[in-house]
Amino acid sequence: MTLEDDVAERLAEESRRTGKSFKAVVNDAIRSGLDRRGAEPRSRYVVKARPMHAKPGIDFDCVWDLIERIEGPSFR
Repeated sequence: MTLEDDVAERLAEESRRTGKSFKAVVNDAIRSGLDRRGAEPRSRYVVKARPMHAKPGIDFDCVWDLIERIEGPSFR
């Protein structure tokens, strides 16, 4: 098995930090990754749309114009 340089460095750092052998750190990392794959996927976060009841003349497509209208021209 060949490790990419960034992965090897992260594993070596973890080995130094924890005092565990490099082999133990590699095995722990692989086990952790494999355990996560078996976990149930999280449910999707869904945003429920609501009417904004915006006043006439307010355009939400141009955020900068909207902020300038609220904050004034000196906000930039």
